[in-house]
Formats: sequence, C-alpha cells, structure tokens
Amino acid sequence: MLYVEELIGPNTINTVPPATLDAFRDHGKPRDSLEENIEDAKRVLAELEKSGISLDAITAELVKDGVKLFADAADKLYGAVAHKRAAVARRRHRPAAS
Repeated sequence: MLYVEELIGPNTINTVPPATLDAFRDHGKPRDSLEENIEDAKRVLAELEKSGISLDAITAELVKDGVKLFADAADKLYGAVAHKRAAVARRRHRPAAS
C-alpha cells in the first residue's frame, strides 16, 4: 500500500489490484504526495546520475518492456478471439444431421 500512497498527485493514474485498493480505502491516507519533498527528490536523482544511474535510461527500458508485455498479451488475446471465431463459424456452417 505504501507505493499507492506515495504516487498520488494531480493528473496521475495508478492501476492496482482490488485487494490493494481495498487496503488503501481502509488504511490509506490520500494526499498530494508527489508534491512533497521535491528538493530531496532532486538531490537523490542528481546523486544517482553522478553514480552512473540514469533515470531516463531506466524509464526508457521500463517503457519498452511494458509496451512489449502489453503487445504480447494483446496478440495472445487476438489469437484466442480469432480461434474462437473460427470455431463458431465452422459450427454455424456445418450441415445439420439428418
């Protein structure tokens, strides 16, 4: 639930499992947490960059991986729908038994 509380802000969307949302409703504290401690966040990001860790590179990799996972899942879904459609079409066009 911590990651939910720490990612609240205007114009943001966060998808969470139902159990996590229920837990947040029961125990969470809604607040504009993305606007808190901005200077500390900038300092940490600068230290990471100095250490050779690029947030831009990490973000790009996560986006690429996420898009691939989404595309793979969509392809699998489209394949299943096409298979089911073909099966229904075969049954519909089969001659009736006499």
